[in-house]
Amino acid sequence: MRGAKDDAVQDLGKALEYRFNEPQLLIGALTHPSVDSGRGQVSAFERLEFLGDRVLGLVVADMIFKRFPNEAEGHLARRQAALVRRESLARVARTLGIDKAVILSKSEDEGTGRSNPALLADACEAVLGAVYADGGLEPAAIIIRKHWEPLVAEAIAPPRDAKTALQEWAQGRGLPLPVYTVIDQAGLAHEPMFHVSVIVEGEKPANGKGTSKRAAEQAAAASLLDQLTR
Repeated sequence: MRGAKDDAVQDLGKALEYRFNEPQLLIGALTHPSVDSGRGQVSAFERLEFLGDRVLGLVVADMIFKRFPNEAEGHLARRQAALVRRESLARVARTLGIDKAVILSKSEDEGTGRSNPALLADACEAVLGAVYADGGLEPAAIIIRKHWEPLVAEAIAPPRDAKTALQEWAQGRGLPLPVYTVIDQAGLAHEPMFHVSVIVEGEKPANGKGTSKRAAEQAAAASLLDQLTR
């Protein structure tokens, strides 16, 4: 007799509109690291998540590059950041039914695991990675284009940059402006790497890295915004 979990995995396969040559890749992508085999094995979930993150980034970059031919690099970068951020991935995960199909430990399953945006985002990337590993770029790209096109269409104007958005978040709550601090600078003179911390009064700080101080500040602001909006 098939269980509810088997049905959820089958439903996910239908939602993806992709038939796996190696079904175990999909199972690996859905088996969260909280399910510990006790054998110290490398997590297929995390490896596929790593792969899916890169595939998603490439396909989304191609989508917006073609969709917005007159936009500068900075605008395209902000669009991509919004489209591949945790909330967007979790939204697609729910649409596909990954929240029902992901295999969790008992504690995660009985807790908030299936509604956790971070967990769903990771699982979504892992599933995309599994499709790529099984069939190559084109089937993965078809899935991404189908499920990210509505998100692209929603954003007529490019999203605000992270520093502006964080400043408005703080001001909207009557808080002082965010404070940025360079905590490290490494690398060669022509290839520097800045490490910046940002803090908003009453909140935990967040860090970011970049090849310029501005880029590092943007990365830190994006990280803090992500932390604040979980």
